[in-house]
Amino acid sequence: MTLLMTVIGIVVFVFGLLFSIAWHEAGHLAMGKLFGVRVPQYMVGFGKTLWSKKIGETEYGLKAIPAGGYCRLIGMFPPDDQGRVKAKSTSPWRSMIEEAREASYEEVGPGDETRMFYTRKPWQKFLIMLAGPAMNLVLGVAILTGTWMFYGINQPSTKVAVVTDCVVPASDASRECKADDAAAPGKAAGLKVGDRIVEFGGVPVNSYTDLQPLIRKSSGQVTVVVERDGQRVTLTPTIAQNELAKLDGNGQAIDGKYVRSGFLGFSPLIERNTLGVGGVVDEMGTYIDKSIEGLARIPQKVPALWGAAFQGEERDKDSPVGMVGAARIGGEVLAADAPATDRIFYFVQILAMVNIGLFLFNMLPLLPLDGGHMVGALWESLRRRVARMFRRPDPGPFDVAKLMPVAYAVAMVFIGFTVLVLIADLVNPVKVT
Repeated sequence: MTLLMTVIGIVVFVFGLLFSIAWHEAGHLAMGKLFGVRVPQYMVGFGKTLWSKKIGETEYGLKAIPAGGYCRLIGMFPPDDQGRVKAKSTSPWRSMIEEAREASYEEVGPGDETRMFYTRKPWQKFLIMLAGPAMNLVLGVAILTGTWMFYGINQPSTKVAVVTDCVVPASDASRECKADDAAAPGKAAGLKVGDRIVEFGGVPVNSYTDLQPLIRKSSGQVTVVVERDGQRVTLTPTIAQNELAKLDGNGQAIDGKYVRSGFLGFSPLIERNTLGVGGVVDEMGTYIDKSIEGLARIPQKVPALWGAAFQGEERDKDSPVGMVGAARIGGEVLAADAPATDRIFYFVQILAMVNIGLFLFNMLPLLPLDGGHMVGALWESLRRRVARMFRRPDPGPFDVAKLMPVAYAVAMVFIGFTVLVLIADLVNPVKVT
């Protein structure tokens, strides 16, 4: 039964990913048509066409390899400096440019001269390329908002789940207490599992995010009020100074970095709470900040990913995953030993997080990603504004085709990284249980 649920979860997640890709390309399609660019093809997948239907001037279809999709916009690049669409060159770098330019004109026909992408205004080009990633962002934010407001989100609370026995530095937290270790302040003061801390040092607290900084900033004896069996009980622990994990701006522990701070000695109970609009905005900002930080740290994770793929090293929980890894995680979630409602909501939240990841990835200012084309549109706009300011001739459209050698180099890096992630996902996958 578990294997069947895992397989079902993987299949459903793959369809969810395909929908996310189709949704992304639908943004380019709609915005392109809005600004009069001819769109001859809208395809989900790559390889052999399994099904297609032409509606108006656009062929819509499904291809055999469910690993992406595309929306073809005619005339992505302008003619070269001599007004040529086709030009031969013996230089390999120049050949890349001319081949890309020629390919963008393959489906240009009579009457399309004013319907090519490169003829649009810079702000229109920018919006056409932004529309794809924006669709992923809208979908991801909508799913997370719905689940957080109506189902809830797991958060540390002020209720005590575990009372720490002794004062142990965070860098050695896995070891047992020794005879000469001091008793943890909470334990010594009578803190018990199930207590809910409602006041610390005279300050009322409603959440763990309120309580944690108060504890860390404190020292000496403090007054702590807890709710226990419906009654309020006052404790007077003497806060110890201990080596604790350093926290980032979002209150998350930074691996390998420590500070000396106030220490009470307990672990909070994780509770599921629904969020209001303000809470959703705060949580969304925190999540996107963490996602951006994680994206920026991907190059640092490549050595560990290589070790996990080829040297049998343990795979980090926050290791990058590809479509195969994400689908496998989705399958594990659906097969997990948990209430059906919990599994379904966690499942759709993973899909939402994938969409936000697609948004952030495609916004990178690198060709061939959407962000690279957006930078090209911004540069074109700046050049034209400067020309008008100094009363110079209009420089015309920016020739993004000239950056194709860079785009190919970036694409090769992405392909290499994708293959590495795929191998790691197959031989040493990230597991949620």
